[in-house]
Parts: sequence; structure tokens; C-alpha cells
Amino acid sequence: MTASVTGAAAAADPSDCATSFAISGRHLDYIAKHRFERPTLVLDLEAVAAQYRALARGLGRARIHYAVKANPHPAILRRLLAEGAHFDAASRAEIEFCLEAGARGDQISFGNTIKRGADIAFAHAQGITLFAADAREELDKLAEHAPRAEVCLRLIVENSAADWPLSRKFGCTADKALMLMGYAQERGLQVAGLSFHVGSQTRAPWMWEETLDQVAALWQSAIAAGHGLRLLNIGGGFPARYDATELLSAEAYAAEVMARVEARFGGVPKIMAEPGRGLVAEAGAIAAEVLLVSKKHENDLHRWVYLDIGKFSGLAETMDEAIRYPITTARDLEVTGPCVLAGPSCDSADVLYEKQPVQLPLGLRSGDPVVIHACGAYTSTYASVGFNGFAPLDVVVI
Repeated sequence: MTASVTGAAAAADPSDCATSFAISGRHLDYIAKHRFERPTLVLDLEAVAAQYRALARGLGRARIHYAVKANPHPAILRRLLAEGAHFDAASRAEIEFCLEAGARGDQISFGNTIKRGADIAFAHAQGITLFAADAREELDKLAEHAPRAEVCLRLIVENSAADWPLSRKFGCTADKALMLMGYAQERGLQVAGLSFHVGSQTRAPWMWEETLDQVAALWQSAIAAGHGLRLLNIGGGFPARYDATELLSAEAYAAEVMARVEARFGGVPKIMAEPGRGLVAEAGAIAAEVLLVSKKHENDLHRWVYLDIGKFSGLAETMDEAIRYPITTARDLEVTGPCVLAGPSCDSADVLYEKQPVQLPLGLRSGDPVVIHACGAYTSTYASVGFNGFAPLDVVVI
């Protein structure tokens, strides 16, 4: 199969186009020139590096800790380290990936608030000193396994405007955070500051404002209570382009976020950010193939299009249709029509887009190549190991 990629379709009605914004890049040229026996993620390291530099310019004095969970490929970690990045790890394995890539312990933070005691001890032994927590029990583990460690308390933030809010599983309320600061000090830990996450895919800088106001109010209360906070971790949320919605450039977006941060936290000695999706998503695309095009009834207004990749082989973020990946085909100049998009597995949950059908060419047939764009984040790491016998997602880095 030779994948061929086109830009926006030249249809009379722009709404009939399979995609309505320009998509280009070295990784797409690579896909167009190669055959793939199964779904393959192709990543462009130069695009990752360029995005890092753009975010770094916009973030200014804020230190970037790349969210390793977005894509821990060794080549990405090595390249980002060479660019000057630090790293935020969510597990012992991710810490080991960073160390193997050449990072020092003091360039890694352990940002998961749910950690095994043995993994805390491992991290501490590697020279990692900054840990996240949001509960008394986690502080007890840190005091036991990483004495004198620095702690960033993670806050729950309300009313996230993100496409994928992250406000329930992690964090504590403002009142509890104040209590935990005192408890951490009693246990001999150093309360470095506060962390939060506005939610994944926060499309506009103004969407940060309510969250920043919440955090600033707690920050001032903590200072008034005598806590010498010195570090603000603004987390992730930096968006990737998945559709034709107007987004600021990475540099402009980061600069506008930082302007809002500085307006509220100008005196904070240290600021760090944890971009993941916004750093690597647009640098990758998946070469896939149509397995079947069918209708459940001859009078159906839409078709079902089944791909050789689905929720369990890399596209988990299509859950609830939260992330809608742009898709191009070799037939994008043809007339399009609505379809339900599904994966290949024998699980009825393996349906990617049904609530909002996808516009794909009416001539699409089994064996046709398709390219799924902006897949550099949360695809290879979400791919299952052999569900239904389908192999994990292949990865090629150029």
C-alpha cells in the first residue's frame, strides 16, 4: 500500500471536504512514499524540536518539563533533552526512559500523585527531588521514602473549558491544600509550591483565567499563613490542531498564557510547564487502511467504514469522541458523504465516531490507504498489546 495524501478537497461546497485546512510535513511525505503492512505512526523529530523551541520562546522564564506520557519514544526524549527540556514522569518506567535518554535526576519531576512507595524510593535514589502529592497518605510515603523531598501540591480546579477536563481524579481542594502544607512540614518535607492542570486541549489562553484566579487566591492564602511558596507548576493543556478551528501559534499561545500567569504570580521565583500533546501531537501521523465499507440497511443514509486501527490499537482518545483526528485519503477530490468510523476488533465499543459522523469520500473502498493526522501524542502509548491478535502500533521516527 502506498499512502497518498491530499490537501482540502476541491468540492463546490466546502462542507463536503474531507478536511478543510492544509496539512503538510516531512512525516506525510514519508507516508506517501512508503508501504505499510499494518498501522504505523510516523514521527518527525524536526517538527518536535521546532514546536519545543516555539513553546520555549512563548513561555519565557518558565521551565518546560515535557509530559513523558504523551509519547516516551527514546528518540523524542533524546532530542528534547538536547534542546534543553526537562521531563515530568508519571511512573518508574518513564523515569527509567528519561535516564536512559541521558537525563539527570535533577532534570526529572515525579508528577503522578499516586505512587508506589518503592518507586518513590527509586526516584529519590536517582536524584529526583520534586514530587507531586494531593493527599495525606501520599505525603506519608514521601516522608518515608524520599526524606526532605520537595513537594508540589496538586489542586482540583473547577469549570475547566478544556475539550478533555482533568478535574476529578487528581488534586485536592484549596482548604485541604492549606492543611496538607502544614502536615508536609511536620513530616520534614519541603513545600515547594502548587500545581494544577487546566485540562487537555484547552484551545484558547483566555480559558486559563478562571483557573489561574482560583490558584492565585489559594497562593495568597498560603503566603499569608506563612508558607514560603516558590514554585508554580502550570501543568499542560497546550492544544494541538485537530480541525479547522483558528488556534494561535504555539509561541503566541504560550506567551498569552504566560502574560496571564505573570499578572497574577509575577513575584513567583520559579514557574514550570508540562506540555505534552501540544508539543508532539502535530509531529506525527498514522498510516492506516480501510478494511471494509458497508451499510447495515440498503436505505441507510450513512455507511460504516472500518479501519485496521481502532480504540484498542492507538486511538483511545476517540472515547466519547473527545479528540477528532483529521483524516485524509487518496480520494479526497471526490464527493464525500457521512460515515460511522470504526476499528477492526471484535468489541462493540470499538467505534470511533458515530455521534458526529465523519465526511469521507463516497468512493472509499477496502484496501484504500488513509492518513490520520496529529497522532504524535497518546497513540503509541495507548495501543494495547495484542487485543484480538492485532499487533501494537508500529512507530517510525524520521
